[in-house]
Amino acid sequence: MTEATLVAVCRAPRPVHVPSLGRETSIDKTATAEPVAVGLLGLEGDTQADKKHHGGPDKALYAYAEHEAEEWARRLGRPVPPGLFGENLRVAGVETSAAIIGETWRIGDDVVVEATMPRTPCATFADRMREPRWVRRFGEAGLVGTYLRVLQPGTVRAGDPIELVSRPEHGVTVASWFTDPTQESARALLDAHESGAVRLADHMVDRVTRVAVR
Repeated sequence: MTEATLVAVCRAPRPVHVPSLGRETSIDKTATAEPVAVGLLGLEGDTQADKKHHGGPDKALYAYAEHEAEEWARRLGRPVPPGLFGENLRVAGVETSAAIIGETWRIGDDVVVEATMPRTPCATFADRMREPRWVRRFGEAGLVGTYLRVLQPGTVRAGDPIELVSRPEHGVTVASWFTDPTQESARALLDAHESGAVRLADHMVDRVTRVAVR
């Protein structure tokens, strides 16, 4: 079994303006070898230009798995280096898209994070990738990565070990909720949320509730 490791820590010190979109973005993240402080709202020195869709405590960090990046590199015929997808954390030996919503990891000595929800591809991501029908292709592949909530701040750096701390029993993965949000999975998430086993983000509760009763 591959040891779970933090491959890279990526951040964007400042947003950049994208003329074709008429707005600023912080998707252009690059890896750093330095230790980086992690707070409840993300990495120190990172910017989030669109905090409505890509920030806040429930989306403090975005993690993507190395094996999924390698799959995209194979499909696209070009490298997918850390940060290309706008991720803060490139990880190996741990699932991101296949993470169970609400599972928690320890990164390094003291940082604890929780998988909260899938990343939804957007026009900014498509503009960065310059690939035909990118939003649809990325979504349909189900290799979406996971947003993370920071439960315990601290410091991380590339090479830190990652340990699975806990995993809820409801069984709904980040990717399965993104690609096929069924009534059964919605009810499982609601039950877990109401019992205290999982703390869903407010907008996730709204979405899950709508699916559960449709």
